Amino acid sequence: MELLNAIFVKPFADMAAAPDFLLQVLWEGLVGGVLYALIALGFVLIYKSSRIFNFAQGIMVVFAALTLVGLYEMGVPALLALPLTLGVMLLLAISIERVVLRPLVNQPDIILFMATIGITLFLIGLGEIIFGGENKVMITEQLGIPTGSILFEPFGGFVSIEEKDLTAVIGAGLLVASLLVFLNKSKIGRAIRALGDDHQAALSVGISLSTIWVIVWFIAGVIALATGIVWGARAGVSFALEVIAYKALPVLMLGGLESVMGAIIGGLAIGILEKLFEIYWGQPLLGGNTEAWFAYMLALLVLLFRPQGLFGERIIERV
Repeated sequence: MELLNAIFVKPFADMAAAPDFLLQVLWEGLVGGVLYALIALGFVLIYKSSRIFNFAQGIMVVFAALTLVGLYEMGVPALLALPLTLGVMLLLAISIERVVLRPLVNQPDIILFMATIGITLFLIGLGEIIFGGENKVMITEQLGIPTGSILFEPFGGFVSIEEKDLTAVIGAGLLVASLLVFLNKSKIGRAIRALGDDHQAALSVGISLSTIWVIVWFIAGVIALATGIVWGARAGVSFALEVIAYKALPVLMLGGLESVMGAIIGGLAIGILEKLFEIYWGQPLLGGNTEAWFAYMLALLVLLFRPQGLFGERIIERV
């Protein structure tokens, strides 16, 4: 009876007793969910256009952040280092298409996946040679990102919101909105969607595979840079940031590997639910640290009933 009370009664009673603390938890979960959604978007865009599961997305986050900080340490002003970093990510996208992807067109999916592992190892080595392996501080203030706190007093308590987190949420929202408009309204965006729907049909009407691949990998690089800035502001910039890519995996399993909206909703859902579970169930019952595995268990539960994810298309095979 005590166990059932601890699982089903006490957590909800605690939420009702301290609604201000619940709002704080929800906000922290929302911020984490936004970051999960961003990195999952990079995976989805590349997979939709090329059927490549980009294992290198995590190291692209690290490489973009290291490039930004490294240029600043070399004496480049922060506001100039930002567009220069975008230029580096464009050169990276072109290089990947020319050197890696173009020679492997029509190869099995596993070959392309292994190629992205090779890209990961190459970028790790290149990054260590150029920038070193030590932890670096993200240049948030130099980029004009506020670092203070905002206090609210709802329900007689306090909710603290870091200004850099608020900036990250607003910036991510604008980035996602711009991306959705680009994919749905622009000619290139429609070409990307067409390539994802049917490769052969898209190629037959003159859509350039190489051009779309460069654009998609560059967009993934822009998303990686935005994610790297936000994560770097919270935890510093180092190669340890690469592990955040693994958190995108349950987001993709939950939302669907081909769904942009699934990546967004899946990321937000996992960010909020894992934080709620950690605070109200994980710490009292399991001693904490449930955020390391909760997302994977939730995704596994969804896959048992809907293998293609909540927003993925059901595959019907006729034999």
